[in-house]
Amino acid sequence: MSDENEPVFSYGIEEEYLLVDVETRDLVREVPDALLTACGEQLGEGVTREYLRCQVEIGTKVCTTPQQARDDLTRCRRAVVDTARDHGMAPIAASIHPFANWRDQARTDRERYRELEQEHRSVAERMLICGMHVHIGIDDPEHRIDTMNQLSYFLPHLLALTTSSPFWEGHDTGLASHRLTVFDAMPRTGLPPQFDSWAAYRNSVDALVEAGVLDDATKIWWDMRPSDKYPTIEIRICDVCPKVDDALAVASLIRCLARMIHRLRQHNQRWRQYDRFLVDENRWRAQRYGVGNGLMDIGIRKLVPFADLVDEMIELVAEDAAFFGCKSEIGHLRNIVQGGTSADRQRATFENSQGGDEGLRAVVDALVDETRTL
Repeated sequence: MSDENEPVFSYGIEEEYLLVDVETRDLVREVPDALLTACGEQLGEGVTREYLRCQVEIGTKVCTTPQQARDDLTRCRRAVVDTARDHGMAPIAASIHPFANWRDQARTDRERYRELEQEHRSVAERMLICGMHVHIGIDDPEHRIDTMNQLSYFLPHLLALTTSSPFWEGHDTGLASHRLTVFDAMPRTGLPPQFDSWAAYRNSVDALVEAGVLDDATKIWWDMRPSDKYPTIEIRICDVCPKVDDALAVASLIRCLARMIHRLRQHNQRWRQYDRFLVDENRWRAQRYGVGNGLMDIGIRKLVPFADLVDEMIELVAEDAAFFGCKSEIGHLRNIVQGGTSADRQRATFENSQGGDEGLRAVVDALVDETRTL
């Protein structure tokens, strides 16, 4: 049951895709205007250019049921897949292309991106990465900050489940998510600070704005942040998932965790907040190993196999999964652990294809196939 003051916990998913040439498997130099126009005719404002001209971003509508989220994410992906095919291209829903070079990429000529490049120079130039962002609707700003403070504990778990960026410029980095290595070079990234109130958060942001450091809070890129445009919290730590079922499972988990925290609040309880230093250690382990190694259960001070952690999370949000009607999506989390994330599959494909350039092209082909399987 829900209480009368419970947020709807509406949610939406944003995904960034890289477009590849189906012949060379390398990134295209530029996504044609005609492709974006055709996608826009189907998706409206749900598709936009990104920082690099080989990228596009899609965003679902505001969803309140798992079926709505599945239908709209599938609709968005299908529009990009089908339209790209007409131009000899294909999207890959992965956070890094296996062998592309950032030096070869063209950048979108937009004021915001020009300012980004001017301010951050080589750090911004290397941003050949994509992410998945999940918005959770919570109207009350104090509730948003309180939820963020507690939800931070689970950010490494969400990263581990989505890792899809093991390669960089044709080299196996040894990481499940090299994307974070690239992105963490930017300022105002990483785990979000803990704030006592919405006023405390705004005071920190306003200090930067008044000092002329920032134009607004959209240039804060923490792993999770209050949206500056919508009454939502935006979870930004995730890599992009090639498999749509994986993306929907993780988005459902985020929604359920937010409601679980609300349930605790209704009973004057809280999810314990731990030192950021300790949570950051789990973040590193997720970045390095994905689901292939354990994270620390900070409460008992032990490394726990990730499969056990997933079982615990599924049990933790069982009531919320039943309430939202997303038991199957939450149950799919076990499939991610058992079958491995995209990072695991990419490495297996590379090795099974004898490595080298052929292996890298085989990885691209596999990513294309997974992205268009809806």
